[in-house]
Amino acid sequence: MPISITRLGAAALAAGLMLTGVNAFAQSQRPTPPAQAPAQQAPAQQQQPSGPLRVELLPTQGEWTKICGKDQAANKEICYTTRDFGTAADQPPVLALAVYDVKGDDQRIVRLLLPVALMLRPGFRFSVDKGATQEGGFEICFPNGCFAESKVKGPTIDQMKKGTTLNISVKNQANNEVTFAIPMAGFGKAFDGAAIDPKVLEEQQKRLEAELQKRAEEQRKALESQQGAAAPK
Repeated sequence: MPISITRLGAAALAAGLMLTGVNAFAQSQRPTPPAQAPAQQAPAQQQQPSGPLRVELLPTQGEWTKICGKDQAANKEICYTTRDFGTAADQPPVLALAVYDVKGDDQRIVRLLLPVALMLRPGFRFSVDKGATQEGGFEICFPNGCFAESKVKGPTIDQMKKGTTLNISVKNQANNEVTFAIPMAGFGKAFDGAAIDPKVLEEQQKRLEAELQKRAEEQRKALESQQGAAAPK
């Protein structure tokens, strides 16, 4: 999966969504002077949503990427088609989706990298558009994200190829349902198409890392500037 655990910086921000809702999450994205942040965040912390939440996600990378390789232990070729998603194209990803296809096997794996601050025992549910709901479970969690997966058959993959939206439903710590809506445009073409050249993939990753470092440096300078302006004279 092109997104690594350490890169899922949005997971901490998404944890705010898990407990306070979409509006509070959107507010957390806006830069505010440090001295004013507690006062602005307090109302969001006091307003706990009592119903289901729906979060519309956007791709945070240009297109779906298909990567193939050989599993030496099983002596089989494995490909996965993947993409990262966030609340805005210029923001860090909140969620990553990868669909694994083992050559010669009818069974595929839908694997997700989800934010922290979720109830793990219920697992997750997913559906394509308004189709039948299927279930999956969490596999392992790290400080910045949790892996979850579901084993599916060919008909489910066909639905994902033709569908418009993949709906991923989970429960937050307040036991409210949160549904992440993932746009599926282009998935079928990538899944059935050729895998990306490893050299091209390496160049893409290098450019992405450079862009992330640039953003981090810009945010650091902006924070230092705000702190300097807020300092008593």
